[in-house]
Amino acid sequence: MPMIGLGTWELKDKDVKPSLKAAIDAGYRAIDCAHVYGNEKEIGETLAEIFKEGKVKREDLFITSKLWSAQHKQASVKPACELTLKNLRLDYVDLYLMHFPYAFKEGEGDFPKPGPDESHHELAMSDTDYLEAWKGMEECVKAGLVKSIGVCNFNTKQIKRLLENCSTKPAMVQVELHPFLPQKKLVDYCNENGIAVTAYSSLGNPGQAGDKFNLLDEPRVKKIAEKHKKTTGQVLLRFSLERDICVIPKSVNPERVKSNYQITDFKLDKEDMDTLLNFKESHRVVDNKWASDHKYFPFGEE
Repeated sequence: MPMIGLGTWELKDKDVKPSLKAAIDAGYRAIDCAHVYGNEKEIGETLAEIFKEGKVKREDLFITSKLWSAQHKQASVKPACELTLKNLRLDYVDLYLMHFPYAFKEGEGDFPKPGPDESHHELAMSDTDYLEAWKGMEECVKAGLVKSIGVCNFNTKQIKRLLENCSTKPAMVQVELHPFLPQKKLVDYCNENGIAVTAYSSLGNPGQAGDKFNLLDEPRVKKIAEKHKKTTGQVLLRFSLERDICVIPKSVNPERVKSNYQITDFKLDKEDMDTLLNFKESHRVVDNKWASDHKYFPFGEE
């Protein structure tokens, strides 16, 4: 997987085409998708246009998608993957990730809906073991639908259990990662076991984080950005690259899409990294506390 990819979470229908085309023009060759984002059909239509225009070929791109938590039964995984391929208008994806280690009951709809106080989602939980879902994902590899498989939002304990009970080792772990959540223990564990890591919410998702945890306006990040004559966003993305971690920033602004890709022409020194790795504050953008009573609840620890 290329070290820099385009994230598509919360990309609305009208934003998909300009964002995707701006990314390809800027040099991006990795695209991160997911069934639950609800925009795979629009992404598929745009990819078809891009391929027809001859800007890139299918084999030039590394495309990721994700198995949603309402399809964790082993028999449901392959059909879910086939639906994603149909929506994306592709014969295969390069990487297929299990979106979460916990499951929702099947047959109640694909997409989570905010509850009355927006602190939980009104989909019933299921005790389906993520090991069962993994068996279905291994079948997708054997069927040639996916090149490789991995997981999202898993902690070290869950990854260890998966490694002890799988025939196909996860190639990638995708987790929220930024200076307020550096995931040191998890990253070290993945490095020790030859598993690549992708960071999401690398910028701390300032729209949801609030003033207290807005990394783009964080004075310590600003100081480093001024030192290197870069934006705070570029510094935050470079923070992961310095740790051999892939990044998948999202933007609907073509200039921001381009700026997010321009992070290979500078390096952060030891002082910079020590600062960014040792924030005393801790904050998760995606906490999913509404699922805290679930058997496979992943958050709150690495």
